[in-house]
Amino acid sequence: MGIPVWFEVGSLAVLVVILVADLLLILKRPHVPSTRESSLWVAFYVALALVFAVVLWLIGDADHAVEFVSGWLTEYSLSIDNLFVFVLIMAQFGVPRRYQQEVLMVGILIALVLRAAFILAGAALIENFSWIFYIFGAFLVYTAARQAFEREAEESDAQTETFIVRVLRRFIPIHDSYDGAKVRTVVDGKKVLTPMIVVFVSIGVTDLVFAIDSIPAIFGITQDPFLVFAANLFALMGLRQLYFLLGDLLEKLRFLKYGVAFILAFIGAKLFLHALHVNELPFINGGEHVEWAPEISNWVSLGVILGSLLVATLASLVPSRDVPGATSEASARQK
Repeated sequence: MGIPVWFEVGSLAVLVVILVADLLLILKRPHVPSTRESSLWVAFYVALALVFAVVLWLIGDADHAVEFVSGWLTEYSLSIDNLFVFVLIMAQFGVPRRYQQEVLMVGILIALVLRAAFILAGAALIENFSWIFYIFGAFLVYTAARQAFEREAEESDAQTETFIVRVLRRFIPIHDSYDGAKVRTVVDGKKVLTPMIVVFVSIGVTDLVFAIDSIPAIFGITQDPFLVFAANLFALMGLRQLYFLLGDLLEKLRFLKYGVAFILAFIGAKLFLHALHVNELPFINGGEHVEWAPEISNWVSLGVILGSLLVATLASLVPSRDVPGATSEASARQK
């Protein structure tokens, strides 16, 4: 049973309005949210996602609901991983804590636009070129290996903007001090940019990198553009509050990257099997579908995603002294 068009259009419109309204609250009342406030907002958005899944089940079917929950959990885990890099960028450029909400707001809006563009492009590619599943699958396996085995992956992502920053500083006058959350200020009668513009560029580059990673992952779970975009919207909702809620706890989730890497590798393998199942490449099985290639069910996917996140989280709760090398790795991140 398909999802009614009226529900797709109406729900996406409501979700976008909620997300934008949440972000605009920063402009009206800029502040550093308390732990209680952040917890309530995060709980609200998680509950909203679960209610959305139940409604999908009622007006659609169980498959749509499971696909959404699986996609949402995958994108949410990738968004939390993204927060590691945001923390490094904030620290690298010494962004005052009271201005970090504005930076996060811009980052989320950039991510929303980029993911929407990638979703439309990905849907068009899948519709016309079934072999793109091979590329998506290989890319996700590569990303998983890079995340699991490159210890400084987050640090290297945070340094991606270095070249761009050097170019900006060479051709554009950028002052050394912040002027609130402004990107432009006046110094000695001259208009100059503040370091905030560099931070925004860095966040934008990071969002681009994560959009490239996350969109193939979600298409490995569902090819329905509506569910793909809804899962990404819910993953971005509450991300600002989650940043302040987790705070220093991000350092304690030291095994999260391995859980995310396993999820990406699993989805990559699932995409490759699906590519074989719908194969049209002439040099593979004579251009015929590979019927023996198994299709991994949505329920299995959901179980693997939940299990990976649970194991990674529980493993992270083990005291560092009981885990060889954990202390040194955490110290390396803080430098």
